[in-house]
Amino acid sequence: MYDTIIIGQGPAGITAGIYAVRREMKTLIIGKEPGGQIIWASEIENYPGFITITNFELIDKFNEHAIKSGVEIKNTEVTSVQKREDGIFVVETPAGTFEAKTVIAAMGLAPRRLSVPGEMELSGRGVSYCANCDGPLYKGKTVAVVGSGNSAFDAAEVMSKIAAKVYLVVRGSAFKAFDALVKEVQARPNIEVLTEAQTLEIKGENKVEFLVYKNAKEEIVNLPLDGVFVEIGRIASTDLLRDFVERDQQGQILADDKQETKTPGLFAAGDVVHSEYKQITIAMGQATVAALSAYQYIQQQETKKHELVK
Repeated sequence: MYDTIIIGQGPAGITAGIYAVRREMKTLIIGKEPGGQIIWASEIENYPGFITITNFELIDKFNEHAIKSGVEIKNTEVTSVQKREDGIFVVETPAGTFEAKTVIAAMGLAPRRLSVPGEMELSGRGVSYCANCDGPLYKGKTVAVVGSGNSAFDAAEVMSKIAAKVYLVVRGSAFKAFDALVKEVQARPNIEVLTEAQTLEIKGENKVEFLVYKNAKEEIVNLPLDGVFVEIGRIASTDLLRDFVERDQQGQILADDKQETKTPGLFAAGDVVHSEYKQITIAMGQATVAALSAYQYIQQQETKKHELVK
């Protein structure tokens, strides 16, 4: 029996874990990928205390801190969450079933897919969702980055240092990235920005060979290349909690100022929560509140039990 089970190993999950054990709570973090979305950024330059730090260095520091604090971590996936009549949460995973008095949802966001022919078939064989992870595999090659926001422009900038040629494929004519990042990408000689280019298909026998798109003239273009990086945003995978939380149109969880959801004992923090801004520091602040609120919830429940006994 855990006091709290935290779903997610990103900044929010790790922070919640550290604050929970400081309240002497028996704590378990369950997550597939250490670091969460930090894995998508090669360099972090807005985290207090470090002028610049790589994603893997920061992830290592997070995990080391959590483990030394006494947090238990299991690298697996949560497949089901249920709540018994006695108020205890039952969390199922391929590694076993665990019980807890509270749950903190901090699973972050997942990459949004293009949903075009060839994408799934060639995933891992030229189709990637992480330029920082897979970029080095394309040294001196030709790649395309699909997207129009900060993540797409950042990926294009990263790949321009590795690949010989980078195509930035933008569906419309407007950019959603910061102006400074747009100017930096436009200044790179080996980046070609293709606007009003609608991706239709990714083709290849055993690996990516072409990206097929329709241009502004309604012409179908077969763009020869070696890899495609999909950077069209992130989505919240919160279906396993759909019976316990309220969500917005993007599937993000609605939580109050104590980070509690509509289900008592179930809290949420980080990018999976509906909020205007998504930043590491914001996620960690929400996680701090969630952990302290979970502790307070347990104390209140214990007090109620004692009063009933009297």
